[in-house]
Amino acid sequence: MHDMRKFATLIVALLSSLAPAARAADRSAAPPNVVFLISDDHHWADYAFMGHAQIKTPHLDKFASQSALFTRGYVPNSLCRPSLATMITGLYTHTHGVLGNDPAPPAGAGKNMRNEKYAALREGIIKQFEKNTSLAKTLADKGYLSLQTGKWWEGDPKRHGFTDAMTHGDITRGGRHGDVGLTVGRQTMQPIYDFLDKSAKEKKPFFLWYAPFLPHDPHNPPQRLLAEYKDKTDSIHVARYWAMVEWFDETCGDLLSQLDKRGLSENTIVIYVSDNGWIQNTDKPSFAPRSKRSHYDGGLRTPIMVRWPGKVTPGRDEKTLVSSIDIVPTVLAACGLAPDDTLPGVNLLELVAPDYKKPDGRAAKRTAIYGDVYEHDIPDITDVSKGLTHRWIIEGHYKLIVPHGEGEIELYDVIADPHEKNNLAAAKADVVSDLRIKLNAWWKPEKR
Repeated sequence: MHDMRKFATLIVALLSSLAPAARAADRSAAPPNVVFLISDDHHWADYAFMGHAQIKTPHLDKFASQSALFTRGYVPNSLCRPSLATMITGLYTHTHGVLGNDPAPPAGAGKNMRNEKYAALREGIIKQFEKNTSLAKTLADKGYLSLQTGKWWEGDPKRHGFTDAMTHGDITRGGRHGDVGLTVGRQTMQPIYDFLDKSAKEKKPFFLWYAPFLPHDPHNPPQRLLAEYKDKTDSIHVARYWAMVEWFDETCGDLLSQLDKRGLSENTIVIYVSDNGWIQNTDKPSFAPRSKRSHYDGGLRTPIMVRWPGKVTPGRDEKTLVSSIDIVPTVLAACGLAPDDTLPGVNLLELVAPDYKKPDGRAAKRTAIYGDVYEHDIPDITDVSKGLTHRWIIEGHYKLIVPHGEGEIELYDVIADPHEKNNLAAAKADVVSDLRIKLNAWWKPEKR
């Protein structure tokens, strides 16, 4: 009898020792949750972890230390709507078809959302975009719940695969670029917490699109934050913008702490990116040249970060060129979905996650990234070349900018000259020629 009791005790002890490993295996087998943190109108250097001397970003600093941080990240387009469209489809602007923020209004209509002709143009852009495969649609097919919050331009997010949304997208009720969704971060985080509750109750993985209207203008930060910066600059406009960046950082801290409290961080891949850059004008509440809407790094560059505990190796990469076109392929790989060969981006996990490394993979082979910039108002929603202003390519140290139509070709060494002050095109004609051939091989539109 004594031997039987001893044997039973040993069995119980053995099963107990195996339980944590079994639970860990179950967690690793479960599809990961996906969270996008997207800031709005945010210069690539305006973070403490990127070296800014005044701006405080403690939550993003911590997040950066836990992530694979690519400091040479880019968005292909420096305007919010086309840029966000790339993040949800993984396609370049000229491919997904959302070329600008608004259609150019027909004669006599103006930008009146209730005007039938103008409304029809807006709907035409959305219908055209709807033909693309969005990440939300793909994840919904795999059983994911998904929540849209913040900035969103393409009508009702549920048309594009989201199961839940803050934005209604009705243009007759102010549904231009996010409507009710724009209150997230600025006024409330509750819809996110309710969504996390819903996901837990239904025992489903989730995709969260967090794209708050921050640090985007209006720059009206809480006074407690503005007080931190008033004495650090001679420009009240700069002080307000800096405070807005810290406000955005606080909201990211709130969201990330919720993941921690709910035990979700371990099996959640979180990706950070900004939709486009912003250089604050010192004399008025607007952006300065060479930032938003431009073909310069002040509008195109952004840190890109990937955090997935136990999967992605944290580290700071100052050399590798990455693009927001890489976000969708990376998420598809993380979720165990087959790669889509029609997507131009690469799976960043090949570079930073040991389980995904492929010695002959596309990520390791890529040497250049590209982009195309357009007018704010779309002259023709069916003709890409009419709104195009510039195409660009970066390979190694060099960035080539080619205007569409009249204009100056520009070449910069963006490592030695990160603010693009010294145009090397005349002095380095051989580099211009080589990069132009590669740019045209990527995409050469018809001449105007």
